[in-house]
Amino acid sequence: MREIVLTGLNHKTAPVETRERLAFSASEAKEALGALRARPEIDEVMLLSSCNRVEVLMAARDCDAAVAASKAVVADFKGLPQADFESCLYTHHDNAAVRHMFRVAASLDSMVVGEPQILGQVKGAYHLAASEKASGPLLNRLMHRTFHVAKRVRSETGIGDSAVSISYAAIELARKIFGSLEGRKILLVGAGEMAELAVEHLIQHQAGDIFVANRTLERGVELARRFNGSAIALEELPEALKEVDIIISSTGSPTYVITRDMVKQGVKSRKGRSIFFIDIAVPRDIDPAINRLSNAYVYDIDDLKEVIDGNIESRNVEAVKAERIVEEGVVAFARWVEGLHTVPTIKAMRSKVGAIAECEVEKTLASLTGLSDEERAAIRRMGQAIVTKVVHDPIRFIKDGCHNRDESRALSYARSIFNLDE
Repeated sequence: MREIVLTGLNHKTAPVETRERLAFSASEAKEALGALRARPEIDEVMLLSSCNRVEVLMAARDCDAAVAASKAVVADFKGLPQADFESCLYTHHDNAAVRHMFRVAASLDSMVVGEPQILGQVKGAYHLAASEKASGPLLNRLMHRTFHVAKRVRSETGIGDSAVSISYAAIELARKIFGSLEGRKILLVGAGEMAELAVEHLIQHQAGDIFVANRTLERGVELARRFNGSAIALEELPEALKEVDIIISSTGSPTYVITRDMVKQGVKSRKGRSIFFIDIAVPRDIDPAINRLSNAYVYDIDDLKEVIDGNIESRNVEAVKAERIVEEGVVAFARWVEGLHTVPTIKAMRSKVGAIAECEVEKTLASLTGLSDEERAAIRRMGQAIVTKVVHDPIRFIKDGCHNRDESRALSYARSIFNLDE
């Protein structure tokens, strides 16, 4: 029987330096998923990689072997010794793995409790697993229940009310630094979802000129136009650094987008004016060595934790309600999994009683003459109805035993009474 197991690391167990070394881009995730799926120890698999976590969700007959295989694949793919990240890993089995998955999708395990982005990332990871045929019946069912639980948490609690996000925390940090953002020139590097959220918050705080730099200029122009900002090419970054006050970066680049040398040139033209960098990308976009330059300050995603902690206090009551919904989901999924154990016995019981009834009905029909086709069909339907009624109570006995944690005894009794092991 396959079991569910999950292994990975997140912002609670690993610093950003480790997370960025293990982060998978979209193309890398597809390739790594293929490598995981190819391992015989793993029957089904899904890979989730975001700025705050890298997790491998699996279904396997030998969970310990599957976990070992996943570690080996990740280490080989990233060219890292397992010793470099093994101490940061956690592993969850069965109900604990299900609970963890539900909590992740419901944003209860996020750096910002209630943030909405993680559900989209989980859906993306599942879509990739399904399209690559890496998931199967067990993980498919689990993920459908995961999305159902996450939807309930969103609709039945206030955990997402006035939702904060990493982007919001970045703006809050900028406000703490300057006291007010009014009139401050802001440069956004990257034009993805986080950048959009950041722009919305900046406008609310009456920021000054907003510039958007993106690898694809058209996308940067599109975002800038929506918010009356200006788009620039990445090649114009060194010149822009001479003018702007705050840079918020969130690209998917595997290397630094803003280097120390780039900033060093711009600082000379600033005449002592401070410049602040807020890096919300993993892998990081901004070289931390910039901190060593005069009047230049770099904050990465882990530095946002203090800002985020202040927003969590107001959500504790709603989080309690959300945890209850998660637990209800775990119980329901566990019952479904336990029910899988009973399916072979129930099928065998139906088959045996059905075969006996069919044999006796056909014997009876053979001894009767003058019956019409409709009458013969009616007798056969009566035989099928008797089978359904005969097995109804035994099936309920088996399922009740399963739900009452006495599954093995219920199955043993049923198999003995119907002599199914002959």
